[in-house]
Amino acid sequence: MSFKKLLTSAVGRKITMGATGLFLVLFLIVHVGLNLCVFANDGGEMFNQAAHFMGGNWVPRILEIGLFFFLIVHIIQGLILEMNNRSKRGVSYAKSYGNRGSKWYSRSMALLGTLILIFLVLHISNFWLPNRVHQGFLLGEEINLYERMKVTFSVGWIVIVYLLGLIALAYHLMHGFQSAFRSLGVHNNKYNKLLTCIGHGFAIIVPVLFALMPLSFYFGWLS
Repeated sequence: MSFKKLLTSAVGRKITMGATGLFLVLFLIVHVGLNLCVFANDGGEMFNQAAHFMGGNWVPRILEIGLFFFLIVHIIQGLILEMNNRSKRGVSYAKSYGNRGSKWYSRSMALLGTLILIFLVLHISNFWLPNRVHQGFLLGEEINLYERMKVTFSVGWIVIVYLLGLIALAYHLMHGFQSAFRSLGVHNNKYNKLLTCIGHGFAIIVPVLFALMPLSFYFGWLS
């Protein structure tokens, strides 16, 4: 399959969605591992060292470019697939089968993805962009991300927005994790059940671990 068909054909779009989705899953694993450093409760020393490595090393910086590229492709292909599905669906069914036909979150991937995008914009503006601006691009001096998180997550509405974004992420992953493997050709019933179990566990554990960070700062569980 040519690169053009990979981005424009129906099958190619599903493959692209699956591949980019799995790349983003790997990113979530790395990111949650970095965030867990705050629970060393050492005043942010371990977390800041890990963040400095990720921001000051050129390998992660290059991978960041790939991350943003795959994220944009994932969003665009997801929106196109949703519009195509709606146009093919045409008139709604006379009788709605609700969750008997499919789970509500599998029918709402575009909405959940939009909520996650809003959450990402807030997250990037609060942490990633200020830190990258200070990491040699413009000012040449690094900020203390741990202290910035303490200040940011002391604001109630920001914590609420983060939690809502993580709930959307959980439901998005609930369907998207196993769907990514199906898009890449995994259709064996034995593997599908295993991937569904792993996907549900991942969709619960990872967002909960992410949510513990703003909650811990807000309620003063971290020094």
